[in-house]
Amino acid sequence: MVNVANDRDLRDVELPSVASPTPPAARELVAGLSLERLLALPSLAGARMAIQATDAGRVLTRASRLGGPDAPLPSCAGHLVVAPAAVLGEHAAQRLDVVATLASAGAGALLLTGAAAATAADLEAIRDRAARHGIPLLVLDAGEPDAVVTEVLGALLDQQTAILARVDEAHRILVDVVLAGGGLEDLCERLAGFLGGAAMVTSTDGRVLAEAGSEQDLAAAHALDCFDRTGRLVTEREAVGIRPPGTPSSGRALVRIVAGGVGHGLLAAFVPDRSLTADDVHLLERAATVAALAITKEQAVSAVEGKYRAEFLRDALAGRAGGPAEALLHAAALGWDIDRPLVVVVAETDEDDEHTSRTSEEVTDLQQRFSRAWSRAMAVRDPRAPVMGFSQEVVALFAVPGDADTDAVMRSVGEVVRVVRGDGGGGRRTFSTGVSRPVESPADLPRAYEEALSAVSVGRQLNGDGSVAHFDQLGIFRLLALVPDSADLRRFVEEALGPLANDDVPEHADLRTTLSILIDTNMNVAETARLLFFHYNTLRYRIAKLERMLGPFTTDPQLRLKLALALKVHQMRGI
Repeated sequence: MVNVANDRDLRDVELPSVASPTPPAARELVAGLSLERLLALPSLAGARMAIQATDAGRVLTRASRLGGPDAPLPSCAGHLVVAPAAVLGEHAAQRLDVVATLASAGAGALLLTGAAAATAADLEAIRDRAARHGIPLLVLDAGEPDAVVTEVLGALLDQQTAILARVDEAHRILVDVVLAGGGLEDLCERLAGFLGGAAMVTSTDGRVLAEAGSEQDLAAAHALDCFDRTGRLVTEREAVGIRPPGTPSSGRALVRIVAGGVGHGLLAAFVPDRSLTADDVHLLERAATVAALAITKEQAVSAVEGKYRAEFLRDALAGRAGGPAEALLHAAALGWDIDRPLVVVVAETDEDDEHTSRTSEEVTDLQQRFSRAWSRAMAVRDPRAPVMGFSQEVVALFAVPGDADTDAVMRSVGEVVRVVRGDGGGGRRTFSTGVSRPVESPADLPRAYEEALSAVSVGRQLNGDGSVAHFDQLGIFRLLALVPDSADLRRFVEEALGPLANDDVPEHADLRTTLSILIDTNMNVAETARLLFFHYNTLRYRIAKLERMLGPFTTDPQLRLKLALALKVHQMRGI
């Protein structure tokens, strides 16, 4: 047997794929041709599958001609072995062993040429042995073995040439992006043009950072079931790597972007009209290296810029940023616009990082994710809005219309909060949010910052973790929060409400609700009965019981004020 197509060394070693937690097994880049495609060659016209027609998709990478039965059998894995039927017929005693040997050596398929000259018994014996050993058998009534081998070799070489040309083009594209200092958008644009379809870079939790492709291809990609209603790629449900061909998801592929053992996101391709092959995925893996370079470069630049931005914002919130004109110029140089009506938004994680079982590295990573989630959400709404993360909080200067009321401001802030909570980076830990009153000048930022901090603290006390509160909505609670010793507040509640200060008896909570609504309605018994769905006489009975416990609050306005204040303090958590 003579090996006439030796392409063992055709490999791509110039741009290795990105290291991942589970490195892909080494493989040859250059693929062969399927048996079905080889059957379309002119020299194989009339060839028929004698057995196992389902193996038409088997890929063959080489071609060999079978010599006499005494000729040595070199490695023939993946070969199309061409054998004259007459040769096997002349050596009937050995032909079946030859078929078994070919199968054990991994031959891709066996082609018998000149089968018209073979006896039916010989063909049947070979067919049975091939079926037993699972090697596809093709039969060609005529044909010259050398002509078949030559044409198959030519087809394989054409295939390899086309693939290598495509690899070279992909290599050139990636090198161009690197040399030109291109970013993620440039990379996605080149990949989308090369693969056909859409290409995207997402964060580790699936938020799209960059994308490219035609408007139609991008719309088709975002309409897939792998995206949720917020536009996030649901990475927890998507497999990384190649998909089985012919499946509904075979037109998309994801690879990890890894640098220094740290995951920086995912690179995804979406092709609407074909299945992505192993070579396409291999290209994505090499492109992920370029994406990792772009991301790490951007992070290095951002780290330096972030240091200066954080220092300026911290100074502005502390009143140390100079005069308003100086602060405006400094902010503009950093890419921020603060020359407009703003509210200060403070988002603070509810978990106490000073008393946590997490490691310091884990806490730092979670806080960075939290800060990035806010930065991304704000960048979509207002790219020139200042957003910075500090030790356990994120501060954002939120632009608002000059005539916006509190409800309008809270609706806008609430939309951003919902986006951050839905983000895998921000949603890992609950956080509370406080909003200040609007300010017109940088000089008022320190006051607004203190208001936002108060809104976070009091809002969490009133509504628990995850609260969103505006300073103007706190009312008297912001004054109560100024009392430094909560034990004093607790004693005041116990003295004012007496037995109603605790829930030892289930009825106490109902009585406190009745008392609160009575005070809120200015002692309007009819309105209170309507709100509580009580009969008028039932409510009169409850009022009498409350007066026996608390005193004549229906006629004593000072007592009513004391009780109203005690109820407010009781409503605050942690008192």
